[in-house]
Parts: sequence; structure tokens; C-alpha cells
Amino acid sequence: MHPEHDVSLKSLNTFGLPAVARTLVRVSSESEVRRLIDDPQLGLAPKLVLGGGSNVVFIRDVEPVVIKMEIMGRRVVEERADCWIVEAGAGENWHDFVAWTLDQGLPGLENMALIPGTVGAAPVQNIGAYGVELADRFESVDNIDFMTGRTLVLGAQTCRFGYRDSIFKRELAGKSVITRVRLRLPKPWIPVLGYLDLERKMAESGNYAPSARQIFDWVVAIRRAKLPDPAVIGNAGSFFKNPVVTEEQCRDIIGRDPEIVHYPLPDGTVKLAAGWLIDACGWKGKSIGQAGVYEKQALVLVNRGGAIGAEVVTLARAIQESVYGRFGIRLEPEPVVV
Repeated sequence: MHPEHDVSLKSLNTFGLPAVARTLVRVSSESEVRRLIDDPQLGLAPKLVLGGGSNVVFIRDVEPVVIKMEIMGRRVVEERADCWIVEAGAGENWHDFVAWTLDQGLPGLENMALIPGTVGAAPVQNIGAYGVELADRFESVDNIDFMTGRTLVLGAQTCRFGYRDSIFKRELAGKSVITRVRLRLPKPWIPVLGYLDLERKMAESGNYAPSARQIFDWVVAIRRAKLPDPAVIGNAGSFFKNPVVTEEQCRDIIGRDPEIVHYPLPDGTVKLAAGWLIDACGWKGKSIGQAGVYEKQALVLVNRGGAIGAEVVTLARAIQESVYGRFGIRLEPEPVVV
């Protein structure tokens, strides 16, 4: 463990926003996390865990100690009658981990291909795409408490997963760090194909019984067509959560805007496509300063070159006000503003 001081975070967040960490510590093992906690100067300081930097908007320099999570490793833990248990270190790239599971012949994560970020960040956000959320495949995490240095194994019930939400974004924010994640890949594998984009791929290809690898390839192609590569255009992926409304609210909106994209949920509520709402308000391609709305997908905010965090936040708030004014719906951002 070697603390670094006054470190630029511009290359460590996918938005490419300028910020400086007063202190940054890279950790590649649980023992290094504990050494940090035991350090007489750093141990009691506020902390910010940084994975792939794909879900953060920096609006200022960072005073808390930034823990750059670099714990690696992937393994098959065990085979059970109804599932396989797989594990990855928190610093592993999420998409690479999904590809690795398929290479092992273990399907179940293919719908979440190409989601940016690290494995350790996946439970924090309860990531999801095309009908599958991390909570659907979750087994447990190893989580180190910053006060005691103890490792606790937390199961799904303790993690209190919600839509793009978990205990790690709430009660445990800044109080602990995930070091390893274990997922449950069910047997037998059943493909999840209910989303329109996947239905289109099946129709185009004539393949109505795709393998997990085929679904993986389709999801990658769909996401690459819609979403900008952070290496080319700075962004944090989908910026807003898809709002969930009552059936009555949805009928009211359909009465005024029949073309609204919506998905009925099992509990009787309806998920609305936030990108459609933003596009309907005329934001696609618009900018405030150097922060803009991506031309191909209104759900994505981008750095057009030299944007600062304040411009991203100003743009996001303007979009929220616009959508609320037209539809009476408050959009909630996915990224954390620091």
C-alpha cells in the first residue's frame, strides 16, 4: 500500500471529468484494505471507493481518501444441483467477467454484457439490462467494514437490492468496501428474450432459439450501436433510471402520448423508457457548455470535450425539469455526484 497524493482522476472516470484526489490508495488484496484501515493517518479519514469510474460525476476535487479497487481473480467456486457459483475480485472488469463465464460454459449473465464498470461496483448499483438484474443472479459478497476491518459475507436479503439500488448506496455508503462477489448461475439455463431489441434480432436472424453466446453477441451489437464508447466520447452510460409508475399514471400518459415506450411489470406497475421521455422533450443532440445529450440515445449524457462536472449536473437538472414539466415524472440519475 503506497498512498499517492494530488492524483488526477480524469483518466479514472469514464466521463473524463477533471478532478484531483488529495490521496489515492490502490488496493490489490484484502490485506491491503486492512493495512489502510489500520494506518494511523488514513484509517479514520473519510473514504471513497472507485472501481471503473463508470458511475460517478466529479464536480470538485476529492478530499476523502480514494480507494482504487484493483483486487483481481476469477474462479468457479462450486457446482450445486440447481446452479453454479462463480466468484470474481472486485477489480475485475464486468464485461470481461461475463465473457469468461461463457468461456467456462456457464451461461446466465449474457444479457448484462458490455455494461461498463467493475465487478465490485455491480452490486452497489444492482446493474441490469435486457430483463436481467444482478440481484437475479446474486449469491453473496465479501464486504470489509472500514471501522472494524472485519470481513462480512452479505447475502441478497442483507444487500436490500432495488432498481439500480442497494444498501451499499445507502446505509453502507462510505462505510465499507466490497472485495469479492459471488454469483449464482442457474441450472437449467433459460434464455431471457422479452425485450424488443432482442426480439428484433431473433426476427432478423430467424433464430428463435439462440444460445447464450448468441444472446451475448446480440447484446454487445445492440449496445455498441446505441451507446458511445467512453474511450472515444466521455460518458457514464445510461444517466437516468427508467421511471416506474402506476398503471393509472401510464394510461394517462398514453392518452396524451400514445407512442410512449413502456414495459408492464409483474407487480402491476409500468416501467417507462427514460430515453423516450427525454427525446420527446427535444433534448437529443442538445448541449449545455461542453456537456451534451448523445445524438443516438437520449438517455446518455456525453462529454463533448473539456466538459466539467458542473456542466453535466446543470444539463441533467434541465432535463429533469423539462420531463417533469411535460409528463409530471421526476427522473432520478444513476451516477453518483461527488
